[in-house]
Amino acid sequence: MTLLAIDGNSILNRAFYGIRMLTNSKGVPTNALFGFFNIYLKEAAQVQPEAVAVAFDLPAPTFRHKASADYKANRKGMPEDLARQLGPVKELLRGMGITVLETEGYEADDILGTLSRICTEHGQDCVILTGDRDSLQLIGEHVRVDLATNKETIPYTEARFREEYGFTPVQLIDLKALMGDSSDNIKGVPGIGPKTATGLIQTYGTIEELYAHLDEAGLTKGAYAKLSGGRASAEESKWLATIVKDAPIPQEPEAYLLKAPDKPAVSALLTELELFKLMDRLQLEPVPVQSQPEPEAPTVTLCRQVQPLDRGMLDSLADRKQPVDFLLREDTLYIHTGACICTAREPALILAFLGSGCKKRSFDAKPVYRYALAASSRLEGLCFDGAIAAYLHEATKASYEIPALCRSFRLPYDEGLGDAADIAALPGLCDALAAKLEAEGLTRLMEQIELPLVEVLAAMEHAGVLVDQEGVRQFGDRLSGEIRSLEEEIYGLAGHSFNISSPKQLGQVLFEELGIPHPQGKKKTKTGSFSTNAEVLEKLRSQYPIVSLVLRYRQLTKLSSTYVAGLLKTVAPDGRIHTCFKQTETRTGRISSTEPNMQNIPVRTELGKEMRKFFVAPQGRILLDADYSQIELRILANLCGDENMQQAFLSGADIHASTAAQVFGIPQAAVTPQMRSAAKAVNFGIIYGIGAYSLSQDIGVSVREADRYIRRYLENFPKVEQFMNRIVEDAERTGYVSTLFGRRREVPELKSHNKIQQAAGKRIAMNTPIQGTAADIIKIAMIRVYRRLEQEQLDARLILQVHDELIVEAAAEDADRAALILREEMEHAWDMTVPLTAEVERGDSWYAAKG
Repeated sequence: MTLLAIDGNSILNRAFYGIRMLTNSKGVPTNALFGFFNIYLKEAAQVQPEAVAVAFDLPAPTFRHKASADYKANRKGMPEDLARQLGPVKELLRGMGITVLETEGYEADDILGTLSRICTEHGQDCVILTGDRDSLQLIGEHVRVDLATNKETIPYTEARFREEYGFTPVQLIDLKALMGDSSDNIKGVPGIGPKTATGLIQTYGTIEELYAHLDEAGLTKGAYAKLSGGRASAEESKWLATIVKDAPIPQEPEAYLLKAPDKPAVSALLTELELFKLMDRLQLEPVPVQSQPEPEAPTVTLCRQVQPLDRGMLDSLADRKQPVDFLLREDTLYIHTGACICTAREPALILAFLGSGCKKRSFDAKPVYRYALAASSRLEGLCFDGAIAAYLHEATKASYEIPALCRSFRLPYDEGLGDAADIAALPGLCDALAAKLEAEGLTRLMEQIELPLVEVLAAMEHAGVLVDQEGVRQFGDRLSGEIRSLEEEIYGLAGHSFNISSPKQLGQVLFEELGIPHPQGKKKTKTGSFSTNAEVLEKLRSQYPIVSLVLRYRQLTKLSSTYVAGLLKTVAPDGRIHTCFKQTETRTGRISSTEPNMQNIPVRTELGKEMRKFFVAPQGRILLDADYSQIELRILANLCGDENMQQAFLSGADIHASTAAQVFGIPQAAVTPQMRSAAKAVNFGIIYGIGAYSLSQDIGVSVREADRYIRRYLENFPKVEQFMNRIVEDAERTGYVSTLFGRRREVPELKSHNKIQQAAGKRIAMNTPIQGTAADIIKIAMIRVYRRLEQEQLDARLILQVHDELIVEAAAEDADRAALILREEMEHAWDMTVPLTAEVERGDSWYAAKG
């Protein structure tokens, strides 16, 4: 028998802080609960336990707290939004037949320790799932600890522990006795760090043995004095760090065998919490929430008759007044006629239907457009896309799938229909989604922006962009040479070779061996190593040559691995990359892309910009590049109606210099580059709800000075602050924010009891109407450019969209006309008080056009 013992508080905390805030429609937080059960189900699938127990702490003091007033005295209380999820987690665990253990006077760790002893004594296996390294001391012949980290779950056996630490698992207690544990406020021996403590435990095994041979240990005077004076603290620390194994819980392994789940109770709670994806994993069906009046369910009858499509049936569809629902899955066409479901696998029949004049509804239609384009045909008459509609209705979902959406709308879905299950459910789902869009004022957004954009994105994917593969390879070789040179320089300054990409090894070299003072003092990460993130290293760059070299090394290795090797992997046989544009991923409405991610092609450094040289035009063709100028600031000026800001744009002035003049109270001619840079940071920072501290970090001034800049800015543009405050107030009242075109984004963070989450919600509320409106406008521009290029029958096609930038590939003879169309359609995508401006550049590569 295998017992899976779970550290409930540890895994719940990890889920809470690792997953963005989620709530149901009533504002009840669910992110920790959702994450906890995802982690549990993944672990259970791997371990296949016959018994499961989950241990939780109780709020009452334990025997350690009573003995030591300092123990965990630095711990903050559980955030309110996490505490609200604790009860439902336990309720669900019990409903699933899982034992929940909590014992007054003992910690969850002690319960885990006791479970490990019970299993060992009975010759049974115990797997402990936790995110806390304290439990590693419990590892033994029958006990494995699966340590959950941000990236993966690491299975620790005795062998793995010995290899990493150099001593036995139980000696981890002695290590903590010497080095202490800041998270639990265990003092250890002041002045004895991890490196010294590890060496001593590897030599002497226990603190008792160490102190028995202290005089002959060959210690430095300083270390001897610290250890000699800290003996009492070491002994108390060892007692505090020791997990006990005698908690008063059932002593037979069989007590923790999985019980039959109470499926109705679990279904009811998950339905109330609206965790339908979790219900899918548990293979449960939603049930009415008993505490609420049951809304009337839509009456939908699934069609179950399936037959092959023939020409006669296809011809009859042309006269239908109602849209025809269809799906194209793996070269099979499914058509729902109302009376029956028709299927076809013959390409000629499929293309005949796709190109027919009847109105059509589908779900995720972009691949269908791609299918038609690959056959030199077209999809005509699409009037509704269920996936796009679901996204507009609820933009915060992780994915959009027909079965889950049917459960969400309480619509029938019969898996027994096999491959026809989705098409059978599609009419009812499309009707429900259409009704939702109408009720939420989103029909116009769907019909005028999102639906036409599906075809545009499909055409862009189909066209792709040509890549200079040999140029990429040569660039990669150049990077590899410079990376090797950097390695040698870094090794020379360090005095030995090491893994520069390892934060732990790098921190040891920089802050221990070379003695570079860490910007955060002696504070270390939870793993006991110094932080070496970009923020830390940037503060040291100018003072220490090795740090500057390391930052350059990171930049080049990132370029090499992600943007050289990664790019070459995505080149198709035609020599072009056909990135996949995602229309339903971002919460603001922006388009994203994958394989490769074109939005992330680096442009901040000259070396990064060189990547643009490898996106090229074929012989006899030209790339046209147009980028909106300060679109988000122009949208802000329009939305808030601030006359001073609008006048700055209408006069054609440099907006950042104009803002600097206003903020610093000087003539614009006297504005220095530093003042303009500060004003630019304020301009864009205001859109994202920036605070004084963040601004001070961005522009290198004191917090007080940054606060003064923000206050002066808001004094000179008073309607900006009024607009921002109004947005937040409306969002707090309604639960969502909207763009100029009606796109909605839910902001559940505003309902949070956690101040950090609330602040994040305010930033989201302030930014989304601006960024989302910019996303809508660029989409309108894409549609207009695409249609006009087609109407004028130019040998030119839209091939890329990156943020606020559009790229067209055109034949040389049509380039002038295409450039004019590109600029006109971008600038007139939407008429506002402050006009949109876009400049068109051209070249034989993206770099030549954009720079």
